[in-house]
Amino acid sequence: MTDRLRIPATGRARDELLATMDDYRAGDARWQDGRCFSLVYWAGEEHERTLMAAHERFFMENALNPMAFKSLKRMEAEVIQMTASMLHAPPEAVGTMTSGGTESLLMAVKTYRERARAKRPWVLFPEMVAPDTIHPAVDKAAHYFGVKLRRARVNPDGTVDVADMRRRINRNTILLLSSAPQYPHGVLDPIEDVGALAAREGIPFHVDACIGGFMLPWVERLGYPVRPFDFRVPGVTSMSADLHKYGLAAKGASTIVYRDMSYLKHQFFVATEFPGGIYASPSALGTRPGGTIAAAWAALMSLGEEGYLHHAAAGMEATKRLTEGVRAIDGLAVHGTPAGTIFAWECTDPGVDLYAVADQMIERGWHVDRQHRPPTIHLTVTSQHLAYADEYLADLRASVAHVRAHPKLRSSGNAAMYGMMARIPFPFLVKGSVGKVMEAMYGPPGTDTDPMRADDSVVGRFIQKHSDKVMSVLDKVNALRGRR
Repeated sequence: MTDRLRIPATGRARDELLATMDDYRAGDARWQDGRCFSLVYWAGEEHERTLMAAHERFFMENALNPMAFKSLKRMEAEVIQMTASMLHAPPEAVGTMTSGGTESLLMAVKTYRERARAKRPWVLFPEMVAPDTIHPAVDKAAHYFGVKLRRARVNPDGTVDVADMRRRINRNTILLLSSAPQYPHGVLDPIEDVGALAAREGIPFHVDACIGGFMLPWVERLGYPVRPFDFRVPGVTSMSADLHKYGLAAKGASTIVYRDMSYLKHQFFVATEFPGGIYASPSALGTRPGGTIAAAWAALMSLGEEGYLHHAAAGMEATKRLTEGVRAIDGLAVHGTPAGTIFAWECTDPGVDLYAVADQMIERGWHVDRQHRPPTIHLTVTSQHLAYADEYLADLRASVAHVRAHPKLRSSGNAAMYGMMARIPFPFLVKGSVGKVMEAMYGPPGTDTDPMRADDSVVGRFIQKHSDKVMSVLDKVNALRGRR
């Protein structure tokens, strides 16, 4: 094991530091070239400079104490008001900013658990019902807050089966959730139907619009058909919408909006026994960076409705060009019925392995989001991708042709690993292996699992190392199924 890195005895020069940082990111995803379809949402250099300037002005401020920095509290309140208006919330709607979609969903589950404790104290084992396609942050919330997640199956078109949701409701149910849209395939759940179910059963209903909250309103305004998904649906009691996605703000910014204070008050945390004084926080974080609040406010104010409509129109045009191009490639199809600028494509030709095509696209410089259940490739499209859609399609056509001509590629590289993962019927069979991967990525330096040398293939290398064991278990499971 090598010596652990230490803080340098003498500080390094600024230019030297920045040069080293540039070297570090040399192998990062090339989002500046339009080759990344998630993770980064960019609205151009001028907008980026505006966000950076706003962030820099409040770089050192801390929103932990809103009395000390009233400007941050004012900007946060105005961000919530603008978001609530966009989502057609009633005048009495309230909310807070969070650090991202995960925290927003964590806060939603925490809030409704606390509300149930206050209103239904006899519920000792709270449960919530959500589609199988709900974001994993809800699983995390279930784990953190002790609320059992009951999964409802989804229909072939990717929407939640509302009848199955109804069957999973019981006396312990404290919350229903759905997606607008769900992330994997961009499909919008039937929010009206779930809202009617929630209202009929008297159960709160949270709409996860983290990825679509700042996209669907503008897509609808442009005249595209979008089913009601927001506070116009009476049963909806809260929504989450990420500013740092289609809100085009700086990273670390999301919102959660409630229909009124009777819900939000259960999100607050107050401690009075601390010798240092009364501690109160509106969300999960204590210290909250002022720069992200300022940059979010600046994003909304600088773009305005006109700017968001412009980026939505370009994003929809790029999506149209991409989906039509995918459908025109023999052996490929768009999966489901996407509602906006998010979609996934699949291979319909058994002679073309999807994951082998993904490997070929990576070799051509694209960052590829592979999915399973079913095997698909995910694309989150933004206005930036309009200029690169034709290039993507040309590389995709070439990749499909190459895989069709070389069928053995399905059994090599990441294609083999992802193909194996897609065949495993029980996720717990690989959960331990994925945990080991996390240990590898965050382990100490100087070992076989040095995180400084970890890259995109570390998952593949680890699982391939243990593939014989995994596949042996899989074969036994399939054999048992065959005997039934």
